[in-house]
Amino acid sequence: MDKYLYLAMNGAAQAMLAQQSNANNLANVSTVGFRATLDSFESQALTGPGFPDRVYVADRAAGADFSPGPITSTGRDLDLAIDGDGWFAVQAADGGTAYSRRGDLRLDPAGLLLNGADQIVLGEGGPITIPQFESLVIGRDGTISVRASGQAANTLVAVDRIRLANPPLETLYRGEDGLFRTRDGLEAPADAAVTVTAGALEGSNVNPVDAMVRMIDYARFYEHQVKLMKLASENDAASARLMRMSG
Repeated sequence: MDKYLYLAMNGAAQAMLAQQSNANNLANVSTVGFRATLDSFESQALTGPGFPDRVYVADRAAGADFSPGPITSTGRDLDLAIDGDGWFAVQAADGGTAYSRRGDLRLDPAGLLLNGADQIVLGEGGPITIPQFESLVIGRDGTISVRASGQAANTLVAVDRIRLANPPLETLYRGEDGLFRTRDGLEAPADAAVTVTAGALEGSNVNPVDAMVRMIDYARFYEHQVKLMKLASENDAASARLMRMSG
């Protein structure tokens, strides 16, 4: 009976973990450049004395869905969408370099370039600071050029170049802060082949319909496991009654 109960309990716990991951995907349906989390269930043997015949299920994070999200034209100078593969290099909270597809950029009062999550966008020499300007243009290679106040309309000065990288996807993992990093901890080199489109944003690649269907499936699976635990308890109580009667 304890085997029955253990397996049902484990199934319910893993369904809850998968539901949490799916709920996070749903919460980020509107997040710019978000990559959905993928989950998979694996059968695992339970090791230890007396347990060779037990197998339990484990929810294993299978990584991220790296398929592109939809591109929307905004016309805003500081909105960028990466063309195809590639990443913006940003500064994580710990000071290290991480990678994001989020291109909704803005300037803080000091002229520091940030994305929509308030993460510092990195350039060729580190954080990018843009001086006061009348107009700003970002080229396909990420070069930021500005026309200073009082300058001729055709006078543009390159300020910096956004660091665009394209590390192999199999070398990336998502941290708890939602940013991607290389597994070896090394910075990916800038890749001149990565280009951007200004005045556009890449949306989340989460399919809300699929996520809602998964939410229902996980909820039903969880309810089924709870019913099995209740059945195990009822069977155990019935067995105890029979033992008392036979005694």
